[in-house]
Amino acid sequence: MIMIKNACVWDGTGEVIENCSLLVDKGKFIGVGKDLASPPDCKIIDAAGKIVTPGLIDVHTHLGITEEGIGKDGKDHNETSSAITPQLRAIDGINPQDRGFEDARQAGITTVQVMPGSANVIGGEMSVLKTAGYIVDEMVIRSPSGMKAATGENPKVFHGGKGKMPTTRMGVAALLRENLIDARNYLDSEKKERKLGMENLGRVLNKEIPLRVHAHRADDIVTVLRLKREFGIDITIEHCTEGHQIAAYIAEHEVRVSVGPTLSTRSKVELKDKQWSTIKALLDAGVPCSITTDHPVVGINYLLTSAIHAINHGISEEQALRALTSDAAKHLGVENRVGSIETGKDADFVIWSGKPFELQHHAEEVFINGGKVN
Repeated sequence: MIMIKNACVWDGTGEVIENCSLLVDKGKFIGVGKDLASPPDCKIIDAAGKIVTPGLIDVHTHLGITEEGIGKDGKDHNETSSAITPQLRAIDGINPQDRGFEDARQAGITTVQVMPGSANVIGGEMSVLKTAGYIVDEMVIRSPSGMKAATGENPKVFHGGKGKMPTTRMGVAALLRENLIDARNYLDSEKKERKLGMENLGRVLNKEIPLRVHAHRADDIVTVLRLKREFGIDITIEHCTEGHQIAAYIAEHEVRVSVGPTLSTRSKVELKDKQWSTIKALLDAGVPCSITTDHPVVGINYLLTSAIHAINHGISEEQALRALTSDAAKHLGVENRVGSIETGKDADFVIWSGKPFELQHHAEEVFINGGKVN
């Protein structure tokens, strides 16, 4: 059992609690408040003059499935042998010994979603996991957490470049429709041979998991929203680079979005209008936002840097923290476990050397499930 005393707690929900104590036992917060008594034999950590936040969350990564520093042998994120691969599960390709997990912990990031890449129209299932551990199954807190799909340039380049469908945006949308219809027919049939891909897509149709769709351009975002209406499924927009152009329209569809990796270069046509003000435009329209690095497109240790840029372009520190904590947890469907400092939730938290949105400060101590990991 440990107690953090005298902290300034930014709890992730918008509350700031001065001179606050946190009591942690068996990996959970069992007390949060100003007048907590310290139990006998409790380890005390004095956080006077420090700020404590929930552990940060990156909602869209390829951490451990695109390993750093080993070249082609570490690239397990895109199964490009087919444009349609709903039978894949990211959990089968994640190496928890990838250096990126250590970088994440050092940056105060305690939860990530890991997903297949965007080469395929349908890429496979994804998982949400903690950033500490040696066995992926023991790190997971939600799996599957979504089904990956992609629009735009990437599937056209990877598969259209081989003379295969899709060669156009029409082809991308058509493949998505055809496979969702096939999955509906599979679910409705009384006698069927098991097909893993159809079972996995069935989870999307039954609203057990969302379809999480890579969409940068405004027209691709609109296509995704059209498919949401047609099939009555839950979706999230991943990247949403031109979301500022159609923010009010996105808001009409009750979807969550992840924005990023805005810290990257304009390396392709779809990124030509990327800007830091996208997040403010979406939030102002009422669209819930998270911020992502899309690691390794941008290194995961720059997640907080990305939030600082968004603050410099109009969002508040409270909005930025929520985008990295409580709103990010809701994006992933794990808000019952992580994303805020509240009694009963996992004791994932960070003690900062100063204000986290000032670059000269850093994560001094990082805890996951009540244990110090940095």
